[in-house]
Amino acid sequence: MKREKAVSHDWEEETPEAKTRWFRSLRMADRMQMLCDLTDLALSVNPNLPEKNRAKPTPGRIQIISKP
Repeated sequence: MKREKAVSHDWEEETPEAKTRWFRSLRMADRMQMLCDLTDLALSVNPNLPEKNRAKPTPGRIQIISKP
């Protein structure tokens, strides 16, 4: 009997690209449910999260540096 789905312990399946492929494979409704679940989790850990205003404007210009 061949298993079609199995648990993998391969580190290559933990890459950001692999996680992106998995997330893109979900239906839009499932993606939205995951967003709601993560929001609920964050709010259960820190109920004052919506009142926090940590964003600060960056003075000057923003320069993006990338490795060639």
